[in-house]
Amino acid sequence: MSATLSVTDLVAGYVPGVDVVRGTTLHARSGAVSAIVGPNGAGKSTLLKTIFGFLQPTAGSVTLDGADIARLPPYRRKRLGIGYIPQELNVFPSLSVEENLKIGGWTLRRRPQALAERLQEIYAAFPALEEKKHRPASTLSGGQARMLSVAREMLTKPRVMLVDEPTAGLAPAIVPQVYEILRQARAATNAAILLVDQNIGGALGIADDVYLLDLGRVRAAGPVDEFSLERTRELIKECLRG
Repeated sequence: MSATLSVTDLVAGYVPGVDVVRGTTLHARSGAVSAIVGPNGAGKSTLLKTIFGFLQPTAGSVTLDGADIARLPPYRRKRLGIGYIPQELNVFPSLSVEENLKIGGWTLRRRPQALAERLQEIYAAFPALEEKKHRPASTLSGGQARMLSVAREMLTKPRVMLVDEPTAGLAPAIVPQVYEILRQARAATNAAILLVDQNIGGALGIADDVYLLDLGRVRAAGPVDEFSLERTRELIKECLRG
């Protein structure tokens, strides 16, 4: 099912009176990757947390296909088809790969046949996970652990995937694998993907649309063709210079 996620004039923060997201407006469409780039402290990760419901906005709206979801708790947004992949590797190391995947499919817990079918689809997309499905997640490499994080969100065929710094802390040799995993996720789910990334080159290489965030506001936006690596880096330098 297609989905359009829209964020309009969103304001949010961690402490009352101190806004980190300051009137952000953006849109994410099915089958497309919208990259959110910008300097450290621009509010990128805070924006994703607010979209998923970990933070409540003080102003603005978050809509999914026109329905305002800004006041719904995270589990309600999950049921509507919004998945969230945090920056940290959030696998359960003592559980097997398959047990980790089943946790991601908790909304299918009363539909065992559907869950089994989705597991087979995930294994078809990621054979490396099937090979290790009975092994503890602690035995996975960094790239495989990130694969597991993405696959777990894919299990319920999300309409929107919020992905926060997917290559953070990973060895450089693994980084290309992560972007390939995201390409596979887009192809398999047709989800709208909102990608926060400090790896500018990697983000631009997979993005369809780009939003440059600075001090909680969108400073520049457009199709990726308008954002060469050189221009994007120069825009970020301008943000840092104030």
